[in-house]
Amino acid sequence: MSIGLKATMRREVGRLSSRRIYLFSMVLVPVLMALFFVDLLGPGLPLKIPSAIVDLDHSPMSRSISRSINSTELIDITQKLESYDAAMDATRKGEIFGFFIIPANFQSDAIAGRTPTLEYYTNMTYFVPGTLAYKGFKTVAVGTAGSMVRTTLVSAGADPATVGSLIQPLSVDIHPIGNPWTNYSYYLTPSFLAGLFALMIMLVTTFSITTEIKYGTSADWLATARGRMSVALFGKLIPQFVIWVVASMFMLSLLYGYRHFPMNGSMWSMVAATSLFVVASQAMGVLFASIVPNPRLSMTLAALTGILSFSFVGFSFPVQSMYGAIAIFSYLMPVRYYFLIYINEALNGVPLYYSRWFFVALIAFPFVCSMLIGRLKKACLQPVYVP
Repeated sequence: MSIGLKATMRREVGRLSSRRIYLFSMVLVPVLMALFFVDLLGPGLPLKIPSAIVDLDHSPMSRSISRSINSTELIDITQKLESYDAAMDATRKGEIFGFFIIPANFQSDAIAGRTPTLEYYTNMTYFVPGTLAYKGFKTVAVGTAGSMVRTTLVSAGADPATVGSLIQPLSVDIHPIGNPWTNYSYYLTPSFLAGLFALMIMLVTTFSITTEIKYGTSADWLATARGRMSVALFGKLIPQFVIWVVASMFMLSLLYGYRHFPMNGSMWSMVAATSLFVVASQAMGVLFASIVPNPRLSMTLAALTGILSFSFVGFSFPVQSMYGAIAIFSYLMPVRYYFLIYINEALNGVPLYYSRWFFVALIAFPFVCSMLIGRLKKACLQPVYVP
């Protein structure tokens, strides 16, 4: 190890230990956000969504439907209302996320074969609870419709076995691959943590570099590295890398050790991917500091990129279905490749061979982002801070 690199690393360790902002950003924030998301999504799937029933019939059949709705694991009937307007008012106030309407004369119309209509409304402003309420209501409505058809046909003299095959001609056998428990936490928690972790790495990296320029210490930083910008960056980023890796290992142990998230592939592959992910995110921070060697502007650019990555990298919407001009941005962010490695290694357990290009992409980030360090060196030698 060169003398300049050792001196620069000692200098950076002193800077990291002298300002509490680094302790807060690099240790407390990652730990707290990991604990927060693990606890928030601990059940895996929101259950018992607060809902209402509007029973305008008050018949034995309508009461049976109400009990069926309330017995599902997704729906919790917290209110029994008497009108559509009252249910809409409760929905607007956020007291419920949906309501189910049983029309007047439902039982008599059903027995007479007059095809009564069941209605249900869900508040899709809150997408997850609204979707789950919709699923619960639809399940009960479809089951009720099938039961009514069966009763009508059997009453008309049809064979019960034949009626059953007509109502449900196909039996569906569902096998969710990678996440058979349909646990939201197994998918969302690692995604959110990776996105927020990358955001913090980019912010701290740009902050630690551009504040050298802001306070006029960049020339001393470069002199400590014997005038070599690459050595200066290595000396600054290696101590940070060690801290980030320790924080990331805590998160991995929390997910796969304490919470027992599925790990169908190699744990060592995820450790390697996480370490490369840290390096790639630091490289992005260096890129932003090189493009705009100003703390306020470079951190704004890093924050904007980190926040938009939640939309562009495919966490909630598949990249293949995005417009081409938008989808291309997903491949410019390290979190995209880390996310794909997680899907392959942890959830699907496919051989490492199929994730090789994602690892190559993470390795490529430092080399691509290093092309602008000449611009950064010029800014360090002639520091000019523009508020």
